[in-house]
Amino acid sequence: MIAPGSTIGIIGGGQLGRMLAMAAARLGYRTIILEPQKDCPAAQVANEQIVAAYDDPNALEQLAELSDVITYEFENVPVDSAEMLNESIGVFPPPEALKVSQDRVTEKRFLNMAGIQTAPWRIVENEGDLEAALLAFEGKGILKTRRFGYDGKGQVRFSGKKGESAKAGFAAIGSVPSILEGLVDFTREISVIAARDETGNIRIYDIAENVHKDGILATSTVPASVSSTIAGLAADSARKLLEALNYVGVLGMEFFVLANGTLLANEFAPRVHNSGHWTEAACAVSQFEQHIRAVAGLPLGDTRRHSDCIMENLIGDDIEKLPAILAENGAVLHLYGKAEARAGRKMGHVTRITKRL
Repeated sequence: MIAPGSTIGIIGGGQLGRMLAMAAARLGYRTIILEPQKDCPAAQVANEQIVAAYDDPNALEQLAELSDVITYEFENVPVDSAEMLNESIGVFPPPEALKVSQDRVTEKRFLNMAGIQTAPWRIVENEGDLEAALLAFEGKGILKTRRFGYDGKGQVRFSGKKGESAKAGFAAIGSVPSILEGLVDFTREISVIAARDETGNIRIYDIAENVHKDGILATSTVPASVSSTIAGLAADSARKLLEALNYVGVLGMEFFVLANGTLLANEFAPRVHNSGHWTEAACAVSQFEQHIRAVAGLPLGDTRRHSDCIMENLIGDDIEKLPAILAENGAVLHLYGKAEARAGRKMGHVTRITKRL
């Protein structure tokens, strides 16, 4: 355990880093942010910021010297940086989780090897691979770059209609190594937020039901409209993944629920997750505090919710709803400190308490 008053280094300065820093402060920890953008959302609430690239050797050395433990707020942290830091100071979640999550093919293989079912998929290295994969999937699927890409970026959808071109689709994602995921006829999307500490204790939050618009999470509703069997399968999959990765910290795992009751894992994120923001308003211990507890070696907290709720992302011009939201009863607002509202940019979120338990 690192004692209160110690310093937690956070790689990444976005809104997730901001909420981690706020949770750390409540538990008595100092935080230092490594982020190339000055006055980033996380730095506004942290004790210090190192303004440098994530792979700057001098900055990484400084971060290690000033921190007692290091974590990160997004999954595109350079693996080499995490591994280098891990040689001299604890980095959680472990760098292996970053490595697995950063490549969609590696991720799918890992999930399947851990006994977690996914939609069918094929590796795409070139246009010919894509044509063969589309033939196997009856012309339908989602082409995704193997690396990077989030909130619907780096993706092309094939619906099986005439005129859809493998050549054009592959070119649209930059003709880079990719994966074609078969389309599945799902009834809803759900996610689970789970945490594991260094001794192997696991805590799992209630399942959230998610709605996406334009590839970006719009709302998360808790409880999800799924059976206890489906909820149990999702929780079991999260446990399998946490244990297979020897994980420490919080992760988010997304699933498709099929009409026949089959549950398919879509992807996981080795960090706190957008679909877990509701825990901030509806649980005694939020996902952010839970993550800080895990990486700092503290006991994991209670994951029971005290209220039903709906979390809504405020994206772009949604920030203009601010006066109306503030006038609502039972609405818990969190803004991210971003100066400029742009299309597709997450500016904050609001969690509306719908029923107290």
